[in-house]
Amino acid sequence: MTSPASETCSVADSHELAVLTRSGFIESRHAGSAVVLDGVSGDITTSLGNPLAPVFPRSAMKPFQAVAMLTSGAPLSGEFAALSTASHTGSAEHVRLVTALLDEHGLTEDQLACPVDMPSDRDMVTEITRGFGQAQRRYMNCSGKHAAMLVTCAVNGWPLEGYLDPGHPLQRVILETVEGFIGEPISAAGIDGCGAPVYAMSLVALARGIRRVGRAQADATDERDRAAAVLRDAVIAHPFVTGGAGEHDTAIVSQLGVFAKRGAEGVMVVSAHEGTTVALKVLDGNLRAAGLVAVRLLENAGVVDADDAVRVRELFHTTVLGGGIPVGELRTTV
Repeated sequence: MTSPASETCSVADSHELAVLTRSGFIESRHAGSAVVLDGVSGDITTSLGNPLAPVFPRSAMKPFQAVAMLTSGAPLSGEFAALSTASHTGSAEHVRLVTALLDEHGLTEDQLACPVDMPSDRDMVTEITRGFGQAQRRYMNCSGKHAAMLVTCAVNGWPLEGYLDPGHPLQRVILETVEGFIGEPISAAGIDGCGAPVYAMSLVALARGIRRVGRAQADATDERDRAAAVLRDAVIAHPFVTGGAGEHDTAIVSQLGVFAKRGAEGVMVVSAHEGTTVALKVLDGNLRAAGLVAVRLLENAGVVDADDAVRVRELFHTTVLGGGIPVGELRTTV
């Protein structure tokens, strides 16, 4: 590991990515950094702000964690492969899948090391409240990844307890996979909201790793590329599993058929079929503009046409209301 970085890019280094208008007045601005990599060469075609500054990708790092699990022999395919990289809303279907994955391998919810939480899915919250239920580990948005981690440990005979410890065999494989995909040593380490290790890297490095996932071939020589192809195809086939209703990455995947993953604190990555890849961080940590900006950058790169971009943006609820009528919008400035 290199010398620990202590912060991401500054306000001064950032670029305006989006604004929110109300009655003709710019009420809010979202600044940050973004990078676009060419689909063929992998070269940087767009650079906004400081994409070389380190960021914690948060859940946008889950694809690398999932690849590490797949290459370690985790028997994950279809919806379960998609679940391994999910940041789900805790809908009834998500909870069913997490429970089914654990049950299939003789594991229990109590063995999950993620914190207890309530779902963000409104219907599920209503159901739990009416039944006088309470927060559970399987409701936590990272419970699918944690269930997959337990499965990976079980099939390898690794300890089930302490699977989040950086020294655990699972986490050592994950770190090696992360560095292999991003092409550089990590710049700092931390603890994610779910308790798993999270590693700082530049947006350029993050985009490089996600581009590899987007371009992966099922018949590739490298085992990690084969696993990445399985993961990407599972996400595209099951976009709801990886997020849920109202989530920007789910909307992008379902409408455009490309690989996308959001991360907390304003991170979004998208990789199109031919490899054009976007990685961005909204500096204030708000995700409301992240999907909007990512789609605009793909449109600017010529890999998403205007009609498709409009169709996706309609799902992002960018209209600003005043007294119940439209008075403004959230729009990109890139």
